[in-house]
Amino acid sequence: MLRDITLGQYYQTDSLIHRLDPRTKISGTFFFIVTIFMAKNVLGYAIAAAFLVMCIKLSKVPFKYMVRGMKAILLLLLITVVFNLLMTPGEVMWSFWKINITKEGLENAVKMALRLTFLILGSGIMTLTTTPNSLTDGLEKLLGPLKKIRVPVHEIAMMMSIALRFIPILIEETDKIMKAQMARGADFDSGNIFKRAKALIPLLVPLIISAFRRAGDLAMAMEARCYRGDVGRTRMKPLHYEKRDYIAYLVMILTLVMCIVFGRKIWW
Repeated sequence: MLRDITLGQYYQTDSLIHRLDPRTKISGTFFFIVTIFMAKNVLGYAIAAAFLVMCIKLSKVPFKYMVRGMKAILLLLLITVVFNLLMTPGEVMWSFWKINITKEGLENAVKMALRLTFLILGSGIMTLTTTPNSLTDGLEKLLGPLKKIRVPVHEIAMMMSIALRFIPILIEETDKIMKAQMARGADFDSGNIFKRAKALIPLLVPLIISAFRRAGDLAMAMEARCYRGDVGRTRMKPLHYEKRDYIAYLVMILTLVMCIVFGRKIWW
């Protein structure tokens, strides 16, 4: 299960999406999130799905690799669907004891399932095709105007980059600790969901200690290299837009406009 988490991992290949400016990909993710929440009918979700499929194809990241990251949120997805299905009032379609499933609840459950799925896959494209360093530079450039009101943009971008980089490291560390404890007789697979959750508690102490140790080593390494924030820093590879980036922005805006025009129209 832990190895199925793909958030924060970079998939090395040569594709059009990989060559895009990181600012374009960050903006594209934001546009896509707005698009899926603007969709109100089948046509709107079809437009968002078509845009997502096109991005996956252009990224050259195997679809199986991207879907593997969905396994980590299956429980969250199931809880969201069940709550929307059972807690939404409206026209009752099926009733058993005190459980009522309404037409509106079914519609909301399907919408939320699609939105969460599209959201994870869409954000996964950005992290899989962008290195943490490029992501930091792109985020810092996009938030650059906030420096005028004394927002620590560089520090915020650096923290997000470090957090993303530490996700696969902590996943690997957790996997090692689990295997070591299983070799000593620990059982993480048997029992109900509450017993499994309780069995994971012994993992927390060594994992937290390892995380603090790695954070201390990173802070010491940054100090040894005289890191002082954004003051006087230059970039080895300055960001600049290419023709493909402007075309990508145009495609994003057209997708959003189509979703607003066609995806919110009531056809009946």
